[in-house]
Amino acid sequence: MLVVCAQACQEREIKVPKQRGYFRIDLPERNYVAFAEKSFPYAFKIPSYAKVENDSDAGAEPYWVNVQFPSMKATVHVSYRQLNGNLDKVVEDAHYLAFKHEVRADAINTKEFHYDEKNVHGLLFDIKGDAASVLQFCVTDSTKNFVRGALYFNVPPNKDSLAPVVDFIREDIIEMISSFEWQKK
Repeated sequence: MLVVCAQACQEREIKVPKQRGYFRIDLPERNYVAFAEKSFPYAFKIPSYAKVENDSDAGAEPYWVNVQFPSMKATVHVSYRQLNGNLDKVVEDAHYLAFKHEVRADAINTKEFHYDEKNVHGLLFDIKGDAASVLQFCVTDSTKNFVRGALYFNVPPNKDSLAPVVDFIREDIIEMISSFEWQKK
């Protein structure tokens, strides 16, 4: 009995699992530069810490680009469509592609943009949760041109660890939309 009492009174180390931590993310200072290729039907501003590359995927079409954020392992895939009386169809496709993420999303919020003086009208899909693409947008002049963009990360989706970067890039995408202009080819 004395042995049991002595063991019970001894100090024991209790092992507790370590809390999950995330790497600190140093976000760059905002500064925007123009992306305006003369041969492209559109132009917009991108952050100076991003770079634009032509989309080299097998199914890529003319004027498709990827806006790379190398330090954040993120890419905004930008695609272009020339409209031929099919605005309803391409807008429906943009909604479909955004809402495909509904399975993993906690919510999908939309925000409209209208810049009548530039004939630019847009829609931002803000997809909350652990979806593969958390921000998507489309921009059109309603008659000839349609552009769609989707943000993807080159890391597994985790809304908690990606939240600061998503919030940061959201402002960059809003700047891309607000600076959007149509160019004559």
